[in-house]
Amino acid sequence: MPCGRGSFGGRTRTLVHMGLGPPSPHKAGRRFPAGGKRGRGAKGSGRPPPGRRQPPCPPPDGSSESAIDAHPHLSSEALGYFRRALSALKEAPETGEERELMVHNVMKEVEAQALALATNRTGSEIMQELLGFSPPKPLCRVWAALRSSLRFVACHRCGVHVLQSALLQLPRLLRSPSEKEEEDVEEEENGKGSPLETLEELVLGLASEVCDDFLFYCGDTHGSFVVRTLLQVLGGTLLESERARHRGSQSPVFITDKISSFCLQVALQILHRKRPQLCAHLCSAVISYLSSRNSSANGSPLLLFLRDQTSSRLLEQVLLVLEPRRLQSLFEDHFRGQLQALAAHPIANFPLQRLLDAITTPELLSPVFEELSPALEAVLAQGHPGVVIALVGACRRVGAHQAQVLQLLLEAFHCAEPSSRQVACVPLFATLMAYEVYYGLLEEDGAVPAEHQVDMAMARALGDVTVLGSLLLQHLLHFSSPGTILQSLGALTGPQLLTLAQSPAGSHVLDAILTSPSVTRKQRRRVLKTLKGQYVALACSRHGSRVLDAIWSGAALGARKEIAAELGERNQELIRDPFGHHVARNVALTTFLKRREAWEQQQGAVAKRRRALNSILED
Repeated sequence: MPCGRGSFGGRTRTLVHMGLGPPSPHKAGRRFPAGGKRGRGAKGSGRPPPGRRQPPCPPPDGSSESAIDAHPHLSSEALGYFRRALSALKEAPETGEERELMVHNVMKEVEAQALALATNRTGSEIMQELLGFSPPKPLCRVWAALRSSLRFVACHRCGVHVLQSALLQLPRLLRSPSEKEEEDVEEEENGKGSPLETLEELVLGLASEVCDDFLFYCGDTHGSFVVRTLLQVLGGTLLESERARHRGSQSPVFITDKISSFCLQVALQILHRKRPQLCAHLCSAVISYLSSRNSSANGSPLLLFLRDQTSSRLLEQVLLVLEPRRLQSLFEDHFRGQLQALAAHPIANFPLQRLLDAITTPELLSPVFEELSPALEAVLAQGHPGVVIALVGACRRVGAHQAQVLQLLLEAFHCAEPSSRQVACVPLFATLMAYEVYYGLLEEDGAVPAEHQVDMAMARALGDVTVLGSLLLQHLLHFSSPGTILQSLGALTGPQLLTLAQSPAGSHVLDAILTSPSVTRKQRRRVLKTLKGQYVALACSRHGSRVLDAIWSGAALGARKEIAAELGERNQELIRDPFGHHVARNVALTTFLKRREAWEQQQGAVAKRRRALNSILED
């Protein structure tokens, strides 16, 4: 339970007893030798706790105290204290009065050393973790200690991450009002009103200060992180962590600046989720502005920005959040007739992929497919398979042009003719290799392609499955007629299918077989029966064990008996394996081996519940 301010001495003793405080009153103790003041934001925090009064320490090297304020220093003793404090908090019980005393005491020291801690490389990392333990009021005090040095901290390579961490505590703290109410009641009982602002007031105050110098913060390498985090917190939507990027040359235009552009990208994502109309307005403003710049000799001025490394990233985000009607207009006004050129460009092919990802209507897919599909093989040869996978994904999503794109893929991978080669399409798609390259054939240009050799295909181990190749197969398995892909999968040998299931990327192809509504139960059994004899190897693999769990989950009682019987023959090997023992437990292998009748009753009950659930879901 939080203590009143007068109990700080008691908290100090608690930490001393736990080995976190100083062993002697003659050492720096609660007041580290970095100087009496801990930066401008910690005014008055240098006073030692009751019973430990010490004369003020003179600044080192005869420097003035103002110099210390401007360049705070964190001593090695102070750093050691915070490192030990963090370790102790991690090991302490999650609840209890002792933990609360520790947290409040440590946060007092964080407040006192806030600026020095935030701007120290190691100290910043420790401080970010400590903020995750803080209740609302100590966090407010730390925030207040940093506020007067906002620009310095926000534009500091270490300090900015402390501000981010403080902002990201809000969802956690605003969900637990009970502690805040208890502290308010306690202060009212003590006759003390809190001079601190609330978390909401501090965040809004920070937002106001940033808005007053918006262009500066957006354009600063580190300051832009504060803007982006503020957008997320104020919008009530936390996005995935963004990767920090080094600052490049500064552009005079906000919308095309390398750093400021990230702020717009985050703003678009937040507005898309929370304020769609404002998002549409911002998208229109971005497109209108870029379209009004220097004209391109090859068409729309927007094409210049699609080929620019900075602006193309912003346009990628615009494409992902545009409503279908506006996306159609954008294609007709700026993209039509340029798709093949964009697909071949090392930068512009990425916004083209986002355009394809955003297509949801046959009215837009048809002209895009008509223009782009003749160049599929060329695009693959140029090393931009992401464009092809995005087009196939659009065909899957919209439910159009599926047979056509599959035929074009077979032609691009040189396995369409003769038709006997089509059975080899899965290894080719998975590895993104043409037929003659995969099998090491030497075929002269213009020569009649040789028939597929089954013996040669069975003898060759499956090549390395690529992430994009796996995605391609997953899309194709979700087509309305995945027969060609299933026939090719059925032609794989047991070791080849095992290699696919054990691959980090290839295992997701097996997931698609199990989950695609286009694959019938009969077709699924025909493919998976090839794994018979490979179950132990599958169970003892990181990714294969996950696939086996998924197969088991959907298997009928008869299939479960077959799997359990095969696994039971090597039970001890499974139990010793870090992945296999989880499978053995999931299968209830010990029960299967020792009490077969009880096992069958148990599995029958599970199957019955699954059928009932499926019936409910189908209704």
